[in-house]
Amino acid sequence: MTVNPVYRVWSESTGGGRDGEVVSETGRVDMELRPPVEMGGSGEGSNPEELFSAGYAACFNGALQLMFKNAGLPVPEGTTVKVTVGIGEDDADGGFGLVADIHATLPGLDPAKAQELTEQAHAFCPYSKATRGNIVHTVTSSV
Repeated sequence: MTVNPVYRVWSESTGGGRDGEVVSETGRVDMELRPPVEMGGSGEGSNPEELFSAGYAACFNGALQLMFKNAGLPVPEGTTVKVTVGIGEDDADGGFGLVADIHATLPGLDPAKAQELTEQAHAFCPYSKATRGNIVHTVTSSV
């Protein structure tokens, strides 16, 4: 696979990783990270899974918008994409692994068409491509 990037940005982590700080090149991301309470932390900061779910949701929504455009359909008002990212022990190797639940809400659309467009977005989305075969995804839609 060859990718010719039109945009690049870096972020830098300092401190203890999950218990430290992350700052992006632009400075728009500049935050303290803390493990969530469920993982023994204070939960008083963001965490890598929260940041990943935000980026994934935005990217997937952009891919979904493109699928509507390619199908010659208007995007329904109130369309949303929610990506839930989970982390837990990976039974295969005893380490940790991720799961992603992707849900698109497409008001007023035929349910079969909604699921079709959502699946097309999953096939196209760069985040989905990057994680395909590496994490378990569920992809659902509602109207």
